[in-house]
Parts: sequence; structure tokens; C-alpha cells
Amino acid sequence: MYKEKRVIVIGAGPGGLAAAMLLSAQGYRVTVVEKQSYVGGRTSAVKLGDYTFDRGPTFLMMPHLLEEIFESAGRKLQDYITLKEVNPLYRLQFGETRLEPSRDREATANQIDRLFPGESKGYLSFLKEEEEKFERVMPLLQRPFARLTDYVRKDTFRALPRLHLNDHVYGRLSRYFKDERLRYSFAFQAKYLGMSPWECPGTFTILSYIEHKYGLWHPIGGVNRICGAMAEVVAEHGGDIRLGTGAKQVLTAGGTATGVLLENGETLHADYVVLNADFGTAITKLFQPDQLRKWKPERLEKLKWSISTFMLYLGLDRKVDMPHHTVMFAENYGRNLKEMMQGKLSMDASIYIHNPSAIDPTLAPEGKSALYLLVPVPNVDGETDWSDCDALAAMRERVLARAEREPALAGLSGWIEQEKIISPLDWQQSMHVYKGAAFNMAHSLDQMMLLRPHNAFEDVKNCYLVGGGTHPGSGLPTIMESARISARLIMERDGHGAAQPLRQAPMAASKGAVR
Repeated sequence: MYKEKRVIVIGAGPGGLAAAMLLSAQGYRVTVVEKQSYVGGRTSAVKLGDYTFDRGPTFLMMPHLLEEIFESAGRKLQDYITLKEVNPLYRLQFGETRLEPSRDREATANQIDRLFPGESKGYLSFLKEEEEKFERVMPLLQRPFARLTDYVRKDTFRALPRLHLNDHVYGRLSRYFKDERLRYSFAFQAKYLGMSPWECPGTFTILSYIEHKYGLWHPIGGVNRICGAMAEVVAEHGGDIRLGTGAKQVLTAGGTATGVLLENGETLHADYVVLNADFGTAITKLFQPDQLRKWKPERLEKLKWSISTFMLYLGLDRKVDMPHHTVMFAENYGRNLKEMMQGKLSMDASIYIHNPSAIDPTLAPEGKSALYLLVPVPNVDGETDWSDCDALAAMRERVLARAEREPALAGLSGWIEQEKIISPLDWQQSMHVYKGAAFNMAHSLDQMMLLRPHNAFEDVKNCYLVGGGTHPGSGLPTIMESARISARLIMERDGHGAAQPLRQAPMAASKGAVR
């Protein structure tokens, strides 16, 4: 239908690939340019010898959203990816207390009452009330916010009483749970948005609800397989994915995007540019100052940016008897979070352990494990100098020492065959993440919906944003929604009609390439 329309997508992360899928399936001539030699961005794979790790996200929420995107591109997700439900959702450890919730409400309620007597009533009330809130909030995450009048709609007024914008996540959860540990068990998801539960708006209690309602899912081969599958679909629809090809500048004429200048000197002309690069990096690297009006680089310094992560990827010479996900909470979790938000490296840190080899034999040789340890830390604006080798070594030793206090990991240091560290500085320098803020800009009230960078970029016409730096925000489900919103806006501009959900596309005869 739109074979004469050219689209250049900058960045082969999940948002860029989803947009490329949807547009190429509708007949647009799509070229994706990716600076790295692989697809996925923060959702790519880390390969160390015979071991494979997910670089960033380690689970998929709400898989039906991804299924819908594949259906809109004329494909079935199951033909590309095998999903396995993670059960229990995770192990949450507070000293000797271990909570392992699942989608089985009765079993989880019984477990809560055994560990925290009398608290199951609050748990069931939480699920009931959050279900109604989620149903009201979800429509707001599926359409753009570009002008004040976008708030004056029926779905906004319907959702408003349930948004809890005058409260924070911790405050909302205090209404359901008396035990501090249970509040944290349903509040730690605020870190998916790079925030503490005392800063994160009360709206986002829906994150833990979504996990308990829809479950967590592991694609065999790792979450990175999602991006690999989307790249395959783009190629099947005639799209071209050019790896190892960095963009140098978005070209404009009269305030309208006309193409992209590549780092190799080549110019690609386009009717539309879809920007999947990290937003802060894109503003500072891909535009000249005179191309921007609202989003000038100096404005970025005034924004609130998320925390970062210290990552330790370990290829181990044995199996590890731990579930797929484990969160080991700091002894004083509240102090840990507050220090982190102040830019301090907490000596009493929480650690997330990803042990996908528990359910996926493809990630490590037989009898071995691909283990991933993550510590939330301040971004590069914090007090730690991540270029200091001694600081890195000290952090590594601290993380391993804490992990080895677990019976299942006693002796961990001696099991390591392969190892890689990613620090906030690595996120900034190697993955081109602004300030190393792994979860993009924070989701505070003054950086949400209309106040977040718009899907149709305000400063440049025919330039559209996808990814965590635009509406509706960070996290794979919302990143996918950003791609759907921007793809619909492009097609609406071309007379496809109102920005409604995309219809299933027919199988394309042309073949593109991933190269």
C-alpha cells in the first residue's frame, strides 16, 4: 500500500524492530540502521564462550501484546519463539524468610498467611482493586499524548480516580499490607522504572499486579530471542537491517526529517525517520543545535534520570539449585533505596540473581549454568568513579561475597569459567545510554504522558520516537506500545485512517536482509 514511502529506523532495539515490523508489513520500504553488530540494544544477548546471557531484561510480561504485534505483521509468535512460564514468579528473600508467589492466587494467599499471618486479605484486596485500575489505565498507554486536549477524553476521566497521582507506590501498598517486607515484595518493581517506591507515582502499583495476573515468561534462548525474531519478520517483509552501521545525524529541511547521514558518510533519504536511539543520546549526538527548539541538550540536565545497574555475568561449571529469579533484599531495604537515589553506593545492597539455566538448557553447556547478577546502583552522576579499576574490583568482590552467603552459591567464586562486568560507565560508553541511566528518564509526574517526549517528535516533523524515552515509558510491554502508537501515527498521516490498532497484514512476497 505504501511501497513508495521510505522509513529509516535508527536503532534495532525492541521498539525500533517492532515499528519496522509493523510498517514493513503494511508495505513501507523500511531500512533499520544499527550501530552495534547485533540487534536488540539493551535487550540483546551477551555471549561468553559457550554461555549466553540476556544483557538486560530477563523476562517477558503480558505476552499477548507481543502476540498482537506479530499478528498485525501477518505472523504468529509461536512460529518464532517458544515461551515458558516462570513458576514461581520469583523468590523474594528477606533474611531467612522466603516468599515465592505465583499466578495461583489461593496458593500465594496461603503462603502469605503462613509467612505473614493475617496478611492474605490485603493481598486479595490488592489484586481486586488493581485489576479495575489496570483496566482503566491501559487505554492511556495505548494512545499518544501530544496536546492538552488529549487529556479531555472519556478514557482519561474514567481512569483519573484510579491513577492515585497524589500518592506514591509505597503509600498505596501500605493500605494493603502491614508487614514492611510484604510492602517491599509488591513495591520493588518500581525499580523497573529506575525509581524508589517513595518517588514512583501510585499509578505504578499496577506493575506488580501485572506480574501476578499475567505471569512472567521466558523465551527459550533468552529474552534477546524476541528481537531476533522481530528482525526475521522485518526481513521477510522486505525490510533491510544494516548492522554495524551507525547514524551520525538526522537530516532535516524546513524542520522536517528528510533522511539520515550515516557515520560512513552515506546519506539515506526517507519520508519518515523513526528514532529508537536512547533519547538523551539522540538529542546530544544526532541533531545539530539549530535543528532543535524544545529539546535542546541543555534541557536534558534538568530532567530526572533513572538509576543504573552493575552487572556480573558468570558462566559456571555446575548447575545451581536456585529458581529462575531471586531477589535478595538488603537488610535495611529502605536505607539501601534512599542511599541509591542520593547517588551513593550502598554497602548493604539488594541483589537480583537470574538463573535461567534452571528452565532453559540452551544457555549453557550440559551440567553448567549461565548466572546473571544485577545490583541497582546510581547512574554516572553518582559519587562512584566507575572508571576506577579498584572500585570495580571492590564492587565485584562485594557482590560475590554476598552471593556466597547463600547455601546454593557457597563457593561461587571457584566455579567461574567465563565472566563479564557491565557498569554504569559501560552502559554509557558501549551501549550509548545517556548518563548510563539503564531505565531511561524517570517516570515522575512531570515526565509522564504529555510531559514526556512525544511519539511524534515535537521538534522535527516526520520524525517519530519509540522506546523507553517516549510515551508510555520504559519496560518491554510499554516499549512495544510506543512502537504501535508511532506506527499508527505514520499510517494515519498517510491516510490510513484514524490511529486504530493495526490489522493483520498478508504474507509478503519480497525478502529483505539482516546484515
